[in-house]
Amino acid sequence: MTVTQSAFRAAVLDPQQPAPTGLQNPDGVPATKRFDVYRNNVAVSLSEALETAFPVIRKLVGDPFFRAMAGVYLRKHPPRSPLMMFYGDAMPQFLGRFPPAKTLPYLPDIARLELAMRHAYHAADATPIAADALGALTPDALMGARLLLAPAVRALSSAHPIHGIYRANTTDDADRPIMQAEAVLITRPGFDPEIHHVTPAAATFITALTDGQSLGQAMTTAGDMLDLGEILGLLLRQNAVIQID
Repeated sequence: MTVTQSAFRAAVLDPQQPAPTGLQNPDGVPATKRFDVYRNNVAVSLSEALETAFPVIRKLVGDPFFRAMAGVYLRKHPPRSPLMMFYGDAMPQFLGRFPPAKTLPYLPDIARLELAMRHAYHAADATPIAADALGALTPDALMGARLLLAPAVRALSSAHPIHGIYRANTTDDADRPIMQAEAVLITRPGFDPEIHHVTPAAATFITALTDGQSLGQAMTTAGDMLDLGEILGLLLRQNAVIQID
């Protein structure tokens, strides 16, 4: 009997299922033990990939909780790509629906942040504009300009202190998080991504630029609380603006 790919995959991801019928050793005996070893190795490898991808989540919930959670996740969300560096993209949604995580409502947004940091790390390189390029534009030209940001740039807003929680779990002697809404900007001026605490208006502004709005339009979208000079200065210092259209 031929083992179908769907049956093999289902059995690999579900430890309660028996080895697929028709799976045999070279001597014709059912390959139950070999399959169990293989299934365990797959689960361990995927769990380790999740541990690497979400070190802050792991630290927040502890190893036993994380391993149990990873076991549930990997069976609900098997890899869709052979690139394990991107495995775990559904983690924020999963955590939002995972009953044991309900007591930590900030976990989904911390997962979003860790995903954004990982995608920023693997984003394509880009050459920044000259530091004085914006200053050479007339005010009208500046308001109508579209600023193309580097592929690594990400902006996130949360009802929770995602910047404070992240730093408290990755940086020695960091201040304790204050339970309030926070927004962050992620850049990669060199080899590694960096995280910056920004205002919600600044995060809205950056998202608007990413969506293709002109600088003037993005300012309007961000509202009166935007400090344009501060956020543009940060973007330029972080080599985050790569083109002016």
